[in-house]
Parts: sequence; C-alpha cells; structure tokens
Amino acid sequence: MAGSRVWAQKTHKFTATGFLEYLNTTWAPEQTAHWTNLSNVYNRLDLHWYPVKSLEFSAGIRNNFNFGPMMAGFYPYYADELLKDYGWMDLTFSLAKDTSYLLYTNVDRLYMKWTLKKLELTVGRQRINWGINLIWNPNDIFNTYNYFDFDYVERPGSDAILLRYYTGDFSSLQVAAKLDHNHQLTAAALYKFNVKNYDLQFLGGVMAKDLVLGMGWAGQIKGVGFTGEASWFRNLNRFQDTTGQFVASVSANYTFANQLYLNGSFIFNSAGTTGPAGMGTDFFFGNMSPKTLTRSKFDMFGEVSYPVTPLIKADVSAIFNPNDLSVFTGPSLDFSLTENLELFVMGQLFFGKSQTEFGDYGQMYYLRLKWTF
Repeated sequence: MAGSRVWAQKTHKFTATGFLEYLNTTWAPEQTAHWTNLSNVYNRLDLHWYPVKSLEFSAGIRNNFNFGPMMAGFYPYYADELLKDYGWMDLTFSLAKDTSYLLYTNVDRLYMKWTLKKLELTVGRQRINWGINLIWNPNDIFNTYNYFDFDYVERPGSDAILLRYYTGDFSSLQVAAKLDHNHQLTAAALYKFNVKNYDLQFLGGVMAKDLVLGMGWAGQIKGVGFTGEASWFRNLNRFQDTTGQFVASVSANYTFANQLYLNGSFIFNSAGTTGPAGMGTDFFFGNMSPKTLTRSKFDMFGEVSYPVTPLIKADVSAIFNPNDLSVFTGPSLDFSLTENLELFVMGQLFFGKSQTEFGDYGQMYYLRLKWTF
C-alpha cells in the first residue's frame, strides 16, 4: 500500500497503514423542508506485527469525531447508536461528547493469526468473508455488511475463532465460531472447491437461534461474471411449527474493453412482504444479518460505472422494489487528486410513497476528502 511504513529488526516486522478523511453529510428529510448537516473527521489505523514468519498480530482502529446540527437534532439517540458494539468484547469507547459532538474510538480488528503449512488459525476480532456477491450476501452469517454504509469499506468484524485448512490449490475447509454482545453463538463449517472453473461452496451450522444451511457459486458465462448465494434459516426453538426463511441473491457483471462496467443483482426473501415494505433502521444503524438484507420479498439492483478520465470515475447504482414501486439511487463521482489524495461526492436518493421500502428517507448528499498513508 502506498506510503506504508515498515520497520525491520532481526525477525521482527511491523507495518502501519491507514487514512485520514473528512466527510460532510447533508440530509434533506422526506418529512420536513429543513435540511440538516453532519461533519465527520475519521482516522483509521491498521497495525500488523509479524514476530516470526508464521505468526501475525493485527489491530484495526477507527477514530471518529462527529459534530454538527444532526448530532444535536437526534441527541442522544444518534450518539447512543454510534457507541453500540455488537461483539462479545465491547471495543467501542466514548472519549468526549456533548449534545452536538461525539469523539469515539472503535477497534474492529484485533486478532492473532497462526499459519502452519496448509493450516491457518485466526483468533480474535476479525472479518470472516463467506459472502460472494457484491451487494447482498445471504452466506455472510458472521459479519453481514450494510450496502448503504458506503464509507465503511473495511466492513465489520466478528469476535470469533476461524480454522481454515487448504485441502488443495482451489479448495478449503473452514470452521468458525463467534459470540455476540448477547452471548449468542454462531458456529458453522464451510467447504469451498472448484468444478469446471466454477468456485462452489456449501455451509451449515447455527446462527444465533437459527439452524442455517447455505451454498454459493462464482464463475463466468461467455465473459460475464455469474455469482449467487442462498441460505435457509429455521428457528431451533420452533422447529416443528415453522417452515423457515429462505434468502437468495443472484448477480451478473461485465466489463467492456473501454472499462465500462455493468452489474445487476436480484434478491429474494421468503419472509419479506409484497406490500409496502415500510421504513427500517438497518439502512443506517443496527446489527445487520442475512435475514434482514431487505424488508421486501423481491428487490432488484443495477449499477453502471465508467472511468471518464484516468483520474475521474463516475458511477450510478439503483435498487428497485417492484412490489411497492419505491426506488433508491446512488450517483457518485470519484476524483483522484494525487497518488494519496481522493475527493468523492455522492448522493443517496430515496423515492416512493410513505411506508414503502425507500419512500420515507429523503435524500442524503456526501462530500469526502480522503488522504491515505
């Protein structure tokens, strides 16, 4: 990574990378004509120490200073939500706060990784990547990410133990277990392998109070990337009187010779509604899970991106609920100012009637200046 610092002393090596950014958010709520504003100064540090070749200690630290009228307008709810830590360890700390500002630190990576030939053991707060698709991940049962939280590119982690054994060049067996803030257990095994240039995976285990079974694939059809994943959940306490919940997503993407990129995806949620899906807090807060990726039975996603110049990238994405006819769209422009400095502007625009999936949020506009070191 550009600008990373490395110190070597005998067999010891330490690396530190990260970034510093300013993000401005302007929100035009649907229910009122009064716009409100939030500023965020965000610093991330990723620290890695390799005392010997087969051992790694890592930490990821997020330092945030949020201030502005939006903090005061939603005091104390907004600050309380930002300080919630859903892991078994509470690693989110308030450093200073008042009605209009909050300074806090969150440790989202803190783990030890030990490698012995084909065996890899990771213990601590880590990200367990079982999802395949870019937007909706029914297989991501350990640390589901929120697509609308675009500024959290590293994505959340889990307080977990992960054992990975590489059974071949393109196959592996993974066994993982985590505890959350309620001391609920998620434990599962996943087997990945390759058949005729398709990566396949199957998983099974428990996710909190549910039995979970899942599968996924990734491959190509005549140059078009074709991926999918599905999971079935059934409540263990009501196993006899429920049919369970089935969540599946399928995605296709293609990059043309001129670097024009197209991506489309579809999600089905058997527990979703075919009527007005209603407003949910999972867009901005909450502990996401594969069961709450959408409130609707069906949603469709589309994205187009293109490098206007080598230093400017344009992107527009959209999600459409065909049942209640509500729409989300997210246009953005990404400017590479220098090797380490980036300017990013984006809108998150929600449209629809009241009580629909996207109808009550209004519009949000973002400006971000980010320096990577």
